[in-house]
Amino acid sequence: MSTLPIAIETLIDIAHQAGDAILRIYNTDFSVEQKSDSSPLTAADMASHNIIAAALKRHTPEIPVLSEESAKIPYETRSQWDRYWLIDPLDGTKEFIKRNGEFTVNIALIENHRATIGVVFVPVTGLTFYGTSSDGAFKIEAGQAPQPIRVNPKHRRPVQIAGSRSHAGDSLAQFLKNLGEHEIVSMGSSLKCCLVADGTCDLYPRLGPTSEWDTAAAQAVVEAAGGKITLTDMTPLRYNTKESLLNPHFFVFGDSDIDWSQYLAEDYTA
Repeated sequence: MSTLPIAIETLIDIAHQAGDAILRIYNTDFSVEQKSDSSPLTAADMASHNIIAAALKRHTPEIPVLSEESAKIPYETRSQWDRYWLIDPLDGTKEFIKRNGEFTVNIALIENHRATIGVVFVPVTGLTFYGTSSDGAFKIEAGQAPQPIRVNPKHRRPVQIAGSRSHAGDSLAQFLKNLGEHEIVSMGSSLKCCLVADGTCDLYPRLGPTSEWDTAAAQAVVEAAGGKITLTDMTPLRYNTKESLLNPHFFVFGDSDIDWSQYLAEDYTA
């Protein structure tokens, strides 16, 4: 089990500060078509990144930080890390642009290729999810006390599927057809993983591209809640094992008695 290098309350507070900075930009009358160096979205990304990176450096100067906004650190350097912070300052680009509120601030601690501590914060609603490998997983509604959460250990019929509002594809369509009776709960960003963590959904199949910072904090929450995130061959999703920071396709689930890969198309390739 991980020894927390920082109080979880402090980590949550850092995420909230970053979220407040994002909201100051989100609540302006911005218009953006795509992410560019001068867009409000990038300004929100960087404001969040700067707050989180500075705070983590202040509290844990011995632990390096890898962020979506500082992703050019070479693997030759990263490969020497057995412990580091992995952050996504603003996850849910399309949700930010659509103004549907489903974007998050994500902070994770990676130890020996595993996400052991994670905080996922939703700035618009004030909802926080967090989990540690030592203490379990929790959800905090705005202004409320933390409540423990657990995955649903046995999937339902119809299977409750966490689905993306902004990403879909033929592989997923075929997977869902093979799966059979199901219902989709649409959600943006890392919140899809959190829907599995708190038992709202049984499964989140991600058969499309993501990066390591997209999943790390939520994986810590899911695993602390008793669930798993695996590759499509059912082996665990791990971090910082290769030069590329892109994730393979994966499943997020609570029911570990099912081999979810059986529902992939016969000609499926990740």
